[in-house]
Amino acid sequence: MGNVTSVGNGFARLGFQTILTDDQERLSRCHALVLPGVGAFGSAMDELRRKGLLDFLKEQQQKGVYILGICLGLQLFFENSEEDSGCDGIGFFPGQVTRFPVGLKVPHMGWSSIMLEKPDPLFESIPSGSYFYFAHSYYAPWSEKKDIDPLARCNYNVDFAAAIKKDNVYGLQFHPEKSGEIGLKILENFGRMVLHGNHSGN
Repeated sequence: MGNVTSVGNGFARLGFQTILTDDQERLSRCHALVLPGVGAFGSAMDELRRKGLLDFLKEQQQKGVYILGICLGLQLFFENSEEDSGCDGIGFFPGQVTRFPVGLKVPHMGWSSIMLEKPDPLFESIPSGSYFYFAHSYYAPWSEKKDIDPLARCNYNVDFAAAIKKDNVYGLQFHPEKSGEIGLKILENFGRMVLHGNHSGN
């Protein structure tokens, strides 16, 4: 859904090979999976189900394959969203994605700083307070739940999760592929993590 080409171009610029496919056999041979996304929660989940990728993603997560969700991709990793009531998400992360409160201009669009909360290889050499590009109307509320790792938060009148992880699953609310050199550093860090520590052994 959306910004797949720019994400692929970002990885390619850094020397990482990517493929764009919904073929499960090809995907199963990949070192990692990336779900970039722009669009609506419900229609994106419908696409994953229609293509038979929902169970596949859960199987890959259980095998320890690194999975990265960007923007809508992060939101799909939660249990559900206010955007499409009654539509379940993938459920990697507990909780619900929420719309920004009435009175705030939506979408939250443009450059905002993030505050790093926990050290992680994904943010190696990236200082807290760095600016990244956002474009979203829904957000994951900031949480300190024990079964997830909130890596970075952002504030748009409310605190929300800018980056979050659980085991081998990472989610970014911002767009690294649209965030200049510092965004490319995020993609580079992810690529290095995959090559040097993929849980699946690929």
